Amino acid sequence: MNADRHPLLQHLRSPPGPTQRPEVSFIVCTRDRAAVLKACIDSIRAACRAHPAFAAELVVVDNGSRDDTAEYLSRVATTSGIALTAICEPRRGLAAARNAGMARARGRVLVFVDDDCRLDLDYLVDLDRHYSSGEKWLIRGGRVEIGDARDLPFTIKRCEKRERLTPAVHPGGFVLGCNMTMHRDVAARIGPFDERFGAGGALRSAEDTDYLVRAMLAGMAVEYVPDMTIFHHHGRRDRGAIDRLHRDYHFGNGALCLKHMRRAPWLLRHFYWAMRAATRELIGGPRFDQELSLSHWPIVLMNLAGATKFMALVLAGRPDRQERPAQETTEARAEAGAR
Repeated sequence: MNADRHPLLQHLRSPPGPTQRPEVSFIVCTRDRAAVLKACIDSIRAACRAHPAFAAELVVVDNGSRDDTAEYLSRVATTSGIALTAICEPRRGLAAARNAGMARARGRVLVFVDDDCRLDLDYLVDLDRHYSSGEKWLIRGGRVEIGDARDLPFTIKRCEKRERLTPAVHPGGFVLGCNMTMHRDVAARIGPFDERFGAGGALRSAEDTDYLVRAMLAGMAVEYVPDMTIFHHHGRRDRGAIDRLHRDYHFGNGALCLKHMRRAPWLLRHFYWAMRAATRELIGGPRFDQELSLSHWPIVLMNLAGATKFMALVLAGRPDRQERPAQETTEARAEAGAR
């Protein structure tokens, strides 16, 4: 597949003229969560008002909602104060929704924000400062705090120092998909999200982690910064909900490991380390998360289940139709390295 045959890549490589292009496109995907979506959009509008010099647009993808999401978006579009594009994407899955959002985004910088998140008022100030450095060949993620103290401390990222991803660190959770940013040229190089991954997809999760690995394989950096803060109102307050999400994450990570086993064999080390930690746990070793009492064993078992599911999808003839050709990946690596 080449750029001429993929409309999303054509769009990313041919943005509107400079006088029409916003600096940033916020891409928010949603399904049946109109109540939390309103708070998310309100926080984006407030951040834009706090930093009006950094022109922004909002692209909201309704991934088949059955509540009043469509009616709400129709109303708010006339009063948002910033350009708002509402898209209906009937193909189920977060990756498909994110691809639909990218296909309509006009901004120089793309910002993915989950619908249950709220931006810090200074978010655009931080974003502007980081992207004013001139370095663009990277994916950058920011701080993710708990939005409601009643929610359990999961799907957050509170590190205090700026750091870059290396093969020594598992890419899952290094940059969270609910607060992930990139220059549109980066998205054009890496290509669309793999629609087998992600919530609502066959592999349940890891569409964001897959994107990070693909960036690294193309020679691009993945960076976490301790500002660019969002607050995650995920609403999970019981152990059962956290267990299910924990298992889904590692189901996707197992599929990810098998998908990239040839080109990123370092992912196998993390599976080995998880197996070793799980074995030690049997003889009194520490759990994966002491605060939430999460075991290493679901990581191992769900990794194996996810890898099995990925193989079944491949054997059933469902390869990633979104993947970039080898030639373009080589070109991306060479250009990123030269910079």
